[in-house]
Amino acid sequence: LHMGKTMKEDLTVVAKYINKLYPPEFNVFSIYAELYHNYFASQAKKNAESHLEDKDIYLLLSWVHNFYPKDMKKDHALAMELDKVKLGSLLPSSLSKELENKYLDSEEVTVKNSLSRCLDKEIQRWKEDKEPEKLNGHFQSELLGIFVIQSIYSSQKRAEDISKAVGEELSRRLLKELPAFLRSYRDAFEDFKEKSKKHTYYKPILIANINNCWNFR
Repeated sequence: LHMGKTMKEDLTVVAKYINKLYPPEFNVFSIYAELYHNYFASQAKKNAESHLEDKDIYLLLSWVHNFYPKDMKKDHALAMELDKVKLGSLLPSSLSKELENKYLDSEEVTVKNSLSRCLDKEIQRWKEDKEPEKLNGHFQSELLGIFVIQSIYSSQKRAEDISKAVGEELSRRLLKELPAFLRSYRDAFEDFKEKSKKHTYYKPILIANINNCWNFR
């Protein structure tokens, strides 16, 4: 953040004031921009090649795809000069792709585990001697009907915030996870229906799960 802010502020000064003090053939802005970019890129590459936690990978990819190419150009004068220089990406494409795959693998596993834990909690609630919650006057499972959908949606949104391509790839992966989760949910529910007919709140639990189907659709 400090590096990005410094680079943006300094290059804005160069674009607005220093550039016009030199003849055009000196390419003053281009020299400054390339030196700053090369240093920033070397630090990004150094970080990318070290051991990174999942949140660090996400942040670095956000810089590569989003913050660096877009936020730098919010100042009009700076954007005009940067378009002439075409600095390129902070990371080589192969390294960027490697980080993207690590992020996607990690996010896919995180969502999968989250859905599995959610279903385990729901099954446990079926076994308790408690009436299901009501939402808008109807029996429903907030845990399943809302948490699962929000987990998938928020994961997709985070990926899209990196780049459209990363978002589309994660969506493709999660479209495989959701049916797998729904099959597990269906099997667990069928098992409950068969074995728990004497449960105090058998009928309300059935109604709550049937009402969940609309949310999933």
